Amino acid sequence: MMNIHANQRQAKLPAHEVVYRKLRARVLFGEMAPGEAVTIQGIAEALGAGITPVREAIRRLIAESALVFQDNRRVIVPELNAGAIDELVTGRTALEPELARRATLGLDQGVIAKLETVDALLDKAIARGDVRGYLEHNYRFHDTLYAQAEAPILRSLVDGLWLRFGPSLRVVCGRSGTLNLPDRHKELIAALSRADAEAAADAVRYDIQEGMSQVRAALDG
Repeated sequence: MMNIHANQRQAKLPAHEVVYRKLRARVLFGEMAPGEAVTIQGIAEALGAGITPVREAIRRLIAESALVFQDNRRVIVPELNAGAIDELVTGRTALEPELARRATLGLDQGVIAKLETVDALLDKAIARGDVRGYLEHNYRFHDTLYAQAEAPILRSLVDGLWLRFGPSLRVVCGRSGTLNLPDRHKELIAALSRADAEAAADAVRYDIQEGMSQVRAALDG
């Protein structure tokens, strides 16, 4: 039913928005590797879409820094260097714990139950070695929580940061598998259940630090 409803909602969107969301998901979940060149024709063929909406989607993702327009007129998925990783860690540890802290206040049991369901799906993906499933459910878990913070500006900034490291996280999963990935979600859910905002913020902070350390180590290797 959820897939049917999602398809129905998507069908109501303009073609250019549907293409944008599909291409954004490909970047976010690492289906396009860091350094990979992006062509309008290639994306149009991959998505079964027209040239015009693909061109608009690429333009929007360049504006979000999810794609980079180079001097030779090529568009690529950006590669992370040490400086970029440091910036991402700084940005994420500044913003995401604050979103978790705000979300904890007044959080109802229905949202906690939803987070538990997503976390269970995440655990199954980890056990199966399902990289795409891990990336999707991990994002969905955090996005579901952050949506409760009622802080749209902060949430938008965080979403932009996730776009920047998504392709590199896919590289980490490809090299080391899913079993060794950090997962502080159980600690986070426990903190949310007892309405402990500071503990929730700490769990998110540790999750970020451990995850980004693995990204750094994988890229250095």
